Amino acid sequence: MVVRTILAPAGLVLSIFGLASLWLYALSINMPESVASKHGTSLSFPSSIEDLQNLSHLLKQYKRDNFHYILLLFCSAYIYKQTFAIPGSVFMNILGGALFGVWVAFPLCCLLTAIGATFCYLLSLCFGRALIMHYFSEQVLTMENKIQENLQSLFFFLLFLRLFPMSPNWFLNVTSPIVGVPVTYFFPSVFIGLMPYNFMCVQTGCIISEINAVSDVFTPSVVIKFAAIAVVALVPVLISFYIKKKEKKQK
Repeated sequence: MVVRTILAPAGLVLSIFGLASLWLYALSINMPESVASKHGTSLSFPSSIEDLQNLSHLLKQYKRDNFHYILLLFCSAYIYKQTFAIPGSVFMNILGGALFGVWVAFPLCCLLTAIGATFCYLLSLCFGRALIMHYFSEQVLTMENKIQENLQSLFFFLLFLRLFPMSPNWFLNVTSPIVGVPVTYFFPSVFIGLMPYNFMCVQTGCIISEINAVSDVFTPSVVIKFAAIAVVALVPVLISFYIKKKEKKQK
C-alpha cells in the first residue's frame, strides 16, 4: 500500500517531466539554421564555466536576428530547471547576464526563479506529499514547527530563509505546500528573497570571460554580505517573537 501511494504520484511527476523535457528538446533541435550550423544539431545545459563561455558566445552572435527564439529557449530552460529542482541555477543566471545585460536579465531571472519555484511548489502540492513525507518526514516536521512558531511574521521568516545563503532552496520549494505556506507568501518571498543571489550571478555574466570557476562568483565576502542581509530580514521575526513572549508574561 505504501509503495503504491508513493509510485502513483511519482509516475505522474515523471510524465510531466517527460513532456517538459520533450518541449525543451524540440526547441533545441529546431534552432535557426545559422545557430545549428555553428553548434551541431542541438544545444545542451552547460556543466562548466568553459561550456558556459562557449554557449554564451554562440548565442550572443545570433541574438539580434533570432531574439525571440533565444528568449523563449532561455526562459523555457530556466523554468525547467527550477520546476524540477535541477541544480545549476547559477549557470542560468550568469548566462542571462551575458545574453541580455544586467538591467534586463536581473528582473527576468527574478521572475523566472519565482515562476519555476512556484511550479515546483504546485507539483509538490498535487503529487509530492507521500514521496516527501516518506523520505524527509523529520525535516518536514521541523519545518512545520518553525512555520507555526512564526505565523505572525511568516513572510519575513520566509524571506530570511531565502536570503540566508546556506538555505537549500529546492527543499523549501517542495516542503512549503506541505507545511502550510500559502502560495501568496511563497511567490513574493522567492522573488524578493533571491534578488541578491540573482543580481550577483547576473552581474558576473557581464564579465563571464574573466571568471574561471563558480567559486569566483561566491567569494567569502559575498557570502558574508548575503548572511548580513538575511539577518536584517529576520529582525521583524525577532520583534514579533519578543512581543509574543512579553504578552505571555503579562497574562
